Amino acid sequence: MQIGGVEVYVNHPVLHLGATDWVPISLDLGDAGAASCDTHVAVRVRPQSDLIRVRVFQDSDDPSGADPSFTTVFDGQLLLPDGRFAVGDAEGLTRFVRLLGDRGAWNVRVAVDNPGRDARAIDVTVGWPGV
Repeated sequence: MQIGGVEVYVNHPVLHLGATDWVPISLDLGDAGAASCDTHVAVRVRPQSDLIRVRVFQDSDDPSGADPSFTTVFDGQLLLPDGRFAVGDAEGLTRFVRLLGDRGAWNVRVAVDNPGRDARAIDVTVGWPGV
């Protein structure tokens, strides 16, 4: 079930997903399509062309969930100290925040329509560990 979504225009080719805290300087994307640390996932996207669509889904077996044709670029746990999930551009100009629930570690799966420099859509599926 979709629980949130946003369309973001980006000037820089990186979108950050995860905790509402500052993104650690040590999170370096390099040439990869995505990189992660314990609180954030950085995803390479196509800048300055179209809006980047980000949809957030609650983990379930609902067929209306994330697009199955998308490629998973991250599947693991993220620490969300305040139980909120944030989406923001690398320049800090745009930010979307969604309250998920209690603070702690959340299972997060991030999938993109076209991994690498041409990603224009991101589906994020979140759930409690063990769910």
